Amino acid sequence: MLLKRSLLALATATAMAITPFTASAEVDADIPAYEAVSGISGNLSSIGSDTLNNLMTLWAEEFQNFYPNVNVQIQGAGTSTAPPALTEGTADFGPMSRMPRDSEHAEFEERHGYEMTAVPVAIDTIAVYVNRDNPIEGLTIEQVDSIFSSTRRCGGAEDITRWGQVGLDGSWESRDITLYSRNAVSGTYGFFRQHALCDGDFKDSVNEQPGSASVVQGVSESLNGIGYSGIGYMTSGVRAVPLGENEGEYYEPTADNASSGDYPLARFLYVMVNKHPEDGLTPRAAEFLKMVLSKEGQEVVVRDGFIPLPAAVAERERKNLGLE
Repeated sequence: MLLKRSLLALATATAMAITPFTASAEVDADIPAYEAVSGISGNLSSIGSDTLNNLMTLWAEEFQNFYPNVNVQIQGAGTSTAPPALTEGTADFGPMSRMPRDSEHAEFEERHGYEMTAVPVAIDTIAVYVNRDNPIEGLTIEQVDSIFSSTRRCGGAEDITRWGQVGLDGSWESRDITLYSRNAVSGTYGFFRQHALCDGDFKDSVNEQPGSASVVQGVSESLNGIGYSGIGYMTSGVRAVPLGENEGEYYEPTADNASSGDYPLARFLYVMVNKHPEDGLTPRAAEFLKMVLSKEGQEVVVRDGFIPLPAAVAERERKNLGLE
């Protein structure tokens, strides 16, 4: 079924077993602590995902605790800005909330002669948010598609524009639904379009926002609002709606439900890098990623509200990057 495919496909594509995630989102005890080395200084830059913007900032602060002489500059305009920055050499890191498209890989390879390297750094669940006073108990992906899309490719029989159409009664029955979405430069936008709209098209009435925080803020300020973003952006002004395949069988966007495949909108978050096949990474970029894939780096992931990597994935990525 579509709802379980998103995480399962990601897991298969990265040779990862789904079972290692933990319900409590604690850092895997088998992930080693980071050990600082000498001689690391200079500048690092990151251009890419808004979803990862705060996480990259927190990682930069952690890294500077180890290396005070390293300056890290971070821009988070959106996932689609990462591949051009790496291609042009204007960034060391390209955070992305999706994998690069074939065309993005091709442009990089045409310039450099090899592909970008994708490094999974955390796990995210995309939450569908409503105002905290909205009593909706849960939604199916078919209903989510019928709310957000004009095409209803997930199989919905009718366009959903009022809260009464998804089971709310009383004063809610005739309330019109107000839609909030990321803009097209966002990897979250692309992921949601693919997995929640079955590759359909958003309605023209969607209020596109430049960042995840502004989506959540819009929903928190609109009693009738509904929107989506990474779970790390949840605030007290909104509720994350449980989702499921069938009416009445809904799952919260937790680590446990992501690991089981029951929650449909789970994904890896990536940092793309320019890793030369022979020369590898610069020492400071290598140490930054080694810290990200360490105990300290994954503790930052938990602190920012995301799900840490299983130890097996972190170990594999360290080996792939030549960091072991």
